[in-house]
Amino acid sequence: MDYIASGKGDTTENCDPNLISNGNTKTALDKQIADNDKDPAEAPAESAACSSESIDDSVCEIPEQVEFTVVFNKVKHEITFAYDATVLDLKAHLERICGVPQSAQKLIIKGMARDNMTLRKAGVVKGGKVMLVGSKMDDILAVKSAPKDVEEKSSSQSSKEPLCMQKNHRKVLDKGIPPDVMPGIKGVKEPLPPIPLSGMLNKHGGKVRLTFKPEQDQLWVGTKERTEKLAMTSIKSITSEPIKDHEEYHIMGLQLGATEASRYWLYWVPAQYVEAIKDAVLGVWQFF
Repeated sequence: MDYIASGKGDTTENCDPNLISNGNTKTALDKQIADNDKDPAEAPAESAACSSESIDDSVCEIPEQVEFTVVFNKVKHEITFAYDATVLDLKAHLERICGVPQSAQKLIIKGMARDNMTLRKAGVVKGGKVMLVGSKMDDILAVKSAPKDVEEKSSSQSSKEPLCMQKNHRKVLDKGIPPDVMPGIKGVKEPLPPIPLSGMLNKHGGKVRLTFKPEQDQLWVGTKERTEKLAMTSIKSITSEPIKDHEEYHIMGLQLGATEASRYWLYWVPAQYVEAIKDAVLGVWQFF
């Protein structure tokens, strides 16, 4: 007799209750394994977009930069610096590059630049030129350690008798105020004018003209016969005293060597420019 198989097929009644409907035959165990295989780092697209925006917001902006040239002792230095940094910040940077202490630096951009000004406000432009005037620390220390006996001797003489009363100076001063000397103003400090200082006299009574060349770090001393181009670093110190009865003018001595004889004397220097002359030649560091 033929037997008819009575085994149940894959009907709905025979399916495991854990089987998924609509033809999906994965068991609950298979589903759990599949879920565990998912990358936990995967995040919804909306979440990723939000995190991307927060990253962009946290990026720091790079300060605007300006490229220019600094000239010191005829050597050019190409500089790239923050446009809104201060002149004092630039001096600190140049101290590392050129070896000139910040306090001994004079930066000439469009005239003398003040420390608290930004480079933008001071007039620095792309491709422009900035002149650095000053002495390196080694030169400053050399001046400081120069023989002091000459300085002490001259200072003691000065304390005993004013320069304008000494015989060698009187023979020039007794000729009177030169007719074409620039007007002097007592008790006032002014910056150097844009033109040379003229009308002064030297120890021979000859006319003298001072021309300042910061771009070359030189002081030109001109007479009728010739023009001496002095490196500002060669002038070790500057002595000055007001002239009695004419305090709007000074006697000034430029120390070019180690002895009293190496001083270059100027007479009838307008008093209002004395400090500006010292600053232009010596900078802030003055050891006298």
